[in-house]
Amino acid sequence: MIWTGAAAVLVLWWRDTPAVTGAAEWLTGAGRITGLLAGYACAVLLALMARLPVLDRGVGTDRLSRWHAVGGRYTVSLAIAHALLITLGYAMTAHTGAAQQAVTLITGYPQMLSCAAGFALLLFTAVVSARAARRRLSYEAWHALHFLTYLAIFLAFGHQLALGADFTSNATARFCWYALYGTVAVLLAWYRFLLPVRRALRHRLVVTAVTHEAPGVVSIRIAGRHLDELGARPGQFFRWRFLVPGLWWSANPYSLSAPARDDLLRITVKAVGGHSARLARLRPGTRVWAAGPYGALTAERSGGAAKSLLVAGGVGITPLRALFETLPGQVTLIYRSHRPEDVVLRDELDAIARHRRGRVHYLLGDRADCEAALTAPGLRRLVPGLPGHDVYLCGPPALTETVTAALRRAGVPRRRIHHESFAF
Repeated sequence: MIWTGAAAVLVLWWRDTPAVTGAAEWLTGAGRITGLLAGYACAVLLALMARLPVLDRGVGTDRLSRWHAVGGRYTVSLAIAHALLITLGYAMTAHTGAAQQAVTLITGYPQMLSCAAGFALLLFTAVVSARAARRRLSYEAWHALHFLTYLAIFLAFGHQLALGADFTSNATARFCWYALYGTVAVLLAWYRFLLPVRRALRHRLVVTAVTHEAPGVVSIRIAGRHLDELGARPGQFFRWRFLVPGLWWSANPYSLSAPARDDLLRITVKAVGGHSARLARLRPGTRVWAAGPYGALTAERSGGAAKSLLVAGGVGITPLRALFETLPGQVTLIYRSHRPEDVVLRDELDAIARHRRGRVHYLLGDRADCEAALTAPGLRRLVPGLPGHDVYLCGPPALTETVTAALRRAGVPRRRIHHESFAF
């Protein structure tokens, strides 16, 4: 669908361009094409992050995030190319310098001052989203700065219709462009802002208990009304906003660590940053807003196998613990942790294994101690009939990459390896 829309944009330019002659027209034409594609890509970027349930559950949050990241790089590149090509094309036509033409465009054309401001904001967002910059930012700061994308696109939208040669004389194209952006705006407003508020008022979530599970790890029980209406599945997560000073402004993703009940939800969180560390100090009675559920790491991902393997690393056990209790058929869990005291929810895991006659393998120690068990031969020894299993992975990127490669070498089809990353 995305590529079909891009093709339609190119057709629009083709129909409105009877001929291209000379270097100036080639540059201007290329500028028009990259501008149209950049405008279209902005709408696609917002749609991917609108948290539509049909996309989130069908595609997966992590895959949508990767598409969004790749699309962001394309969008910024197209916007830069548009600005340069249009400036050079106009400068060649007017027989002026590129710098002088840029000043003329910004100061003398309608909607261009706001567009220039939007362009600058888009470049700033691209810089803070680069991998090197993200490592120096907390999730909360990165997420807040990312909202500048909305303002950047809003500021740049007007000049598309005011100056775009494909819109000024084509009422149908203008209508379609308004419809595209209007639909995306409605979806964003509903799923990212209005629906969470509506659910907060409906479900009245409140913290009832905070339990220490392991060093730096706590479980938080959250009670509410009509929670069955949320349709939360084991393996999914919510974006939680705890209404206390220092936490209320940020909504962070944490997985359910137990199957949802009609009146109770539970998350288990490890202190890896300022936000997560403060959760250990929450008190019963704290009000909570939750957006979700999100994620596709659920039983619906199953490829039809009668047996399942869960592989967890560290606090990645949280969504898999809920799946361990609820997945049908024979289930085996492999849990990688450095120290026995770092194993989270061990008593529950052992109780579930006894109740459903499942198997749990704890791989404890340094990387060298566990390396052999996470190779293809090691996994086949731990899990007889491994190629016939559906496999669910959750843990640090290095672990999931290692295990995925070992599973493929062991003969597990790619369609039966299910993984969802929550890194930003």
